[in-house]
Amino acid sequence: MKAHSVRPTDTTRVDLLLIAEMVTPGSRVLDIGCGDGTLLRILAEKHGVDGRGIELSQAGVNSCVAQGLAVIQGDADDDLAYYPDLAFDYAILSQTIQATYSPRLVLEQLLRIGKRAVVSFPNFGHWRVRTQLMFGGHMPRTDNLPERWYDTPNIHLCTIKDFLNLCDDVGAKVERAIALNAYGTKLVAMPLFAQNLFGEQAVFLLSR
Repeated sequence: MKAHSVRPTDTTRVDLLLIAEMVTPGSRVLDIGCGDGTLLRILAEKHGVDGRGIELSQAGVNSCVAQGLAVIQGDADDDLAYYPDLAFDYAILSQTIQATYSPRLVLEQLLRIGKRAVVSFPNFGHWRVRTQLMFGGHMPRTDNLPERWYDTPNIHLCTIKDFLNLCDDVGAKVERAIALNAYGTKLVAMPLFAQNLFGEQAVFLLSR
């Protein structure tokens, strides 16, 4: 079993650092559900991308605009249809697909408007999740899934295997698929069942 760290910092989500590694410098990028703009800022500073963002919360939009980032208020479920085909080199959806009403439609839109799509999400197949369900008999709470079931924005949680099946359904080509454990370490040279069991989150680079 091999593992490689992506060197997380105290203030930056590890999946964002991994996503940044996947993006070619100088690319056109749309970050959907961009939050406070952390990823857009990293991509602009380190890779010189032409970045745009969509964020549902007004507080997030305000934070991004205050940093000089090109972000508008919008909803992944409703607003991606307005973008033309292949408008961006990368369409990114980080830790958001599980909170959308129509994950399949959103993924299809990402693949339509971007030459590549990057998606990260918490893995509901992680062993801690399974253990809490089996022995605790309640909806699990982990570092990546901290909210109680009645407070969470997550409505379509999935496992790594589930997401791979969705990629097959929409005809997406998986260029890279990386599972990360609870310490932000890449799980490589492991079979799928092991990544699905020990990966706390996953990052996928997709294309048509």
